[in-house]
Amino acid sequence: MSERIESTENRRNFIKVAGTASALAAFAVPTVHAEEKEINTIQVALIGCGGRGSGAAADCLRVPNGRTKLVAMADVFQNRLDGSYQSLDRSFESNKEKVDVPKERQFVGFEAYKSAMDALNPGDVVILATPLAFRWVHYTYAIEKGLNVFMEKPVIADGPSAKRMLALAAKADEKNLKSAVGLMVRHCRGRQELHKRIQDGEIGDIITMRAYRMHGPVASAFSTRKPEDKPEVMFQIERFHSFLWASGGCFSDFYIHQIDETSWMKNAWPVKAQALGGRHYREDFIDQNFDTYAVEYTYDDGSKLFFDGRTMIGCRNDMSSTVHGSKGSAIVSTSGHTPGKVRTFSGQNQNRREVTWAWPQPEENPYQLEWNDFIDAIVNNKPYNEVPRGVEASLVTSMGRMAAHTGQEITYEQMLNCEHEFAPNVDKLTEDGPAPVMPDENGRYPVPMPGKNRDREFG
Repeated sequence: MSERIESTENRRNFIKVAGTASALAAFAVPTVHAEEKEINTIQVALIGCGGRGSGAAADCLRVPNGRTKLVAMADVFQNRLDGSYQSLDRSFESNKEKVDVPKERQFVGFEAYKSAMDALNPGDVVILATPLAFRWVHYTYAIEKGLNVFMEKPVIADGPSAKRMLALAAKADEKNLKSAVGLMVRHCRGRQELHKRIQDGEIGDIITMRAYRMHGPVASAFSTRKPEDKPEVMFQIERFHSFLWASGGCFSDFYIHQIDETSWMKNAWPVKAQALGGRHYREDFIDQNFDTYAVEYTYDDGSKLFFDGRTMIGCRNDMSSTVHGSKGSAIVSTSGHTPGKVRTFSGQNQNRREVTWAWPQPEENPYQLEWNDFIDAIVNNKPYNEVPRGVEASLVTSMGRMAAHTGQEITYEQMLNCEHEFAPNVDKLTEDGPAPVMPDENGRYPVPMPGKNRDREFG
């Protein structure tokens, strides 16, 4: 893909960056970082105190032998900040020095992210776990402050934001700042070994890949009408999985993992996608998501990835990824993100008699491993920037989503260069609005209409 985005010379080979494992357990306590100041502790600020942000903060504080301490928190919702703080405080009750966030370093509001980052020193770490629409805004300020950044996936939902994030990643490299993206499966040691074996030809040439994420309603993907006393902007941020501007919808936020991990095994990104999807038993739900998605991704050599997503009650559940080659096959994910239980097979039936190799169990948690690797890079001053690869993974995911929502075949270049931006003024957003998308007189928001809206995902 280097020929596609040549303006960002800092782009790393997306396999090498993720595939480099670090033995962190024995690293020395950092003595010099943050503009050559003597610092024994890496201070951490959490921006976005929902479940994923709280989980990332806990993993950060559990890095083996890592002198990490949470010192500031920010969110636009007081109750989410309070709940996150209480949960983290309880989790580290036996290690109280890990969570040092007094009231004066707990910030609420749309400018709270600045106050939280202002509490850090250059070289410290900020966790960006807000809805993706705010990612470039917060990343910009973090770079200005000289902070290392861990950001949750996905990182963009449209072309203009992708180009903006790539430019910011280049600035981070210029300042020798480390940037991590929460595609944690890349840090799974079993998947790293599987990737090596596939690249070494163990299952032959990859011909077809299959990936599934099918389950019932999850997180805020399905929403009913906004309560009358709730400001429009705050409702949409609170229910961000329901809105394309805030999250890329359930497709981008949830499906990116399966699309990324299979493309990693292929060692390439798909060049185009065609797809279908629809809304079924919607009743009172007013979100912008489809219930079902089926995407055919095509790679340069003509091989395919078939991805199926479904969010419906009472249907068969499946969350797995499989690779089929000319000499055999492999399982990338068995059921969920962890444990992966990766295996290779001599045939395509993938039964016990065909197993040729399997990663030993139990396996380490990739959510923790991604933090071990990130802090190791900071402590030992290793080049580390996962943002370009995170942008590519987010673009490819958005390409499939847009193909389903428009009913058209969408290429990588079309997705990257599409001028439509879901929330162009998100950096100026306030509680009073206006919101990036508005409901009709019945409280329903615009939804994709394949074939009618051909050049954008809703009219």
